[in-house]
Amino acid sequence: METMTATQNTAITHDHVRDNTSPAINRRIEEAMRDRILLYANRSPEEISRRITELDEEWDIERMLECNASALAFGGVALSLVGGRKWLLLPAFVLPMLFYHAVQGWCPPVPLLRRFGVRTQREIDAEKYALRLLRGDFEQGGNPTQKALRALEPELRPVDD
Repeated sequence: METMTATQNTAITHDHVRDNTSPAINRRIEEAMRDRILLYANRSPEEISRRITELDEEWDIERMLECNASALAFGGVALSLVGGRKWLLLPAFVLPMLFYHAVQGWCPPVPLLRRFGVRTQREIDAEKYALRLLRGDFEQGGNPTQKALRALEPELRPVDD
């Protein structure tokens, strides 16, 4: 069995968006995830599979930010062709904010989106992993619900390579 290096461990627990979100909002998102896992704990594998499919289609915060920023930037460029060069201020404002988010994990829409419950990909993946535990996808002993709830803990979240 391989041991995890300190760098790998940091990669698992470090999440720029969560780090830049208020603890109360992070807690609310985590509690909602726990509530959903408890809701699905006694559901059939088919129902759990449907929920996993829903999670596969859920947009994470990065995708929302990228989509909105590109739409605003494109809209500003298009409007500049019709309404004058002043519309170029829109992409001039939006694109540096997207860059700042890529570097720091924060930009003005992040707190608002997090308040609305928009999750990071790692949070979505943690819920999917917990549901897969409930569905019995892995060899396991003990209580699958307890294992699924533990899988939602931020420091234990799976990271895709």
